[in-house]
Amino acid sequence: MPRYDVVTLGEGMIRLTPPQQQRLEQAQELRLHVGGSEMNTAVGLARLGLRTAWLSRLTRNPLGERIAFTLRGHGVDVSQVCWTDADRIGLYFVEEGPVPRGSQVLYDRQQSAMSRMQPQELPADLFTPDGARLLHVTGITAALSQSAAATVTQALTLAKAAGWRISFDINYRARLWSPAEALAVCQPLLQQADVIFAPVRDVVLLFQPAAPLSAELAAELLAARYPGAAIVLTMGGDGALVRDPAGGLWRQPAFTADTVDRIGGGDAFDAGFLYGYLSTAQPERVWTTALRYGAAAAALKYTLPGDLPLIHLDDVERLLAQPEAGSIRR
Repeated sequence: MPRYDVVTLGEGMIRLTPPQQQRLEQAQELRLHVGGSEMNTAVGLARLGLRTAWLSRLTRNPLGERIAFTLRGHGVDVSQVCWTDADRIGLYFVEEGPVPRGSQVLYDRQQSAMSRMQPQELPADLFTPDGARLLHVTGITAALSQSAAATVTQALTLAKAAGWRISFDINYRARLWSPAEALAVCQPLLQQADVIFAPVRDVVLLFQPAAPLSAELAAELLAARYPGAAIVLTMGGDGALVRDPAGGLWRQPAFTADTVDRIGGGDAFDAGFLYGYLSTAQPERVWTTALRYGAAAAALKYTLPGDLPLIHLDDVERLLAQPEAGSIRR
C-alpha cells in the first residue's frame, strides 16, 4: 500500500479578515486563519479519512509554524515541507461584504518562501511507486514565479514517472497573471493530468472560445485538447459535471447551503471529489460518487468561516442521505 493516498504541493498563507464585514480601513482588529488552495484540499482529504501529505516551503518563524501546526492538527503530514530561515510567509486580506458591495481579496505575497522554492527542494525520494496514489496541484502555485512553476512541473514529472495519478485544478487568479500567461504555463501541466478541475468561467477566460459555451461544450473543448483526462467542471449554483475519457457525461446539482464564507469552497469540492474518486471500488459508480461527495463537501464548507474545510465523513454522508438536513441534532 502506498505511503499516502494524496500528496499536494502549494503555498500556505496567513489570512486576515476584519470582523463583522468591516472594511480594512475601519477595522481595529483582524481575525486570523490559515489557508492556501492545495493545503485546504489536503485538510479536507485528511478529515475525510485519506492519508495525506502537503509539500511546500515555509519560513521558520511563528507564522510558518502556525501553518504547519494547523495542518498537523488536522491529520496532514507536513514532515516533507522544506524549511528556510529566509524569505517570508505570504499574507492575504479578505474584506467580506454582502451584496451589493461584495467581498474582495488583497494579496501581500511577493517574495514569499513558496514563490522561491526550487525543483531540487522537492523530496525526490518520496516520488516512488509506493509513495502515493495521486498528486494534486493547481495553477495558483504555478503562477507565483518561474521557480514555483518549475517546481510544479518537476513534481508532475516525478509523480508521473512513479506511476501516480495527477489531478490539476486550473484555479485561475486574475491578480496573479493574465489568461495568456496562465494558458502558456498550464498547457504542459494539463497534458499530464488524469483529472482536470475548472470552473466554466476559467475555461472561457483561458481558451477564449469564439462563441458562448455551455458547460457541456466547455467540457468537450477541454476533452478535445486533453483526451486522456476526466474533465470536471463546476458551475456554482448549477452544480458540477464530469466528462469522462470515454465520452460519458455525468451531472450533479449543488446542495443548498446558507453561505458563511465561500473562500475555499472549490478546494473542498476537490477534496470531496478526490475522496470519492479514490475510494469507490465499482468503476461504473466512480464519477457519480465523486461528484456527489464533491458537491456535499463544498456545501458544508460554505457554512464555515475561514478557508479550511473542517468537515467529517459522517457530515458528508448525512447530507448525501438527507439533503434537507440542517436541524439541531440532539
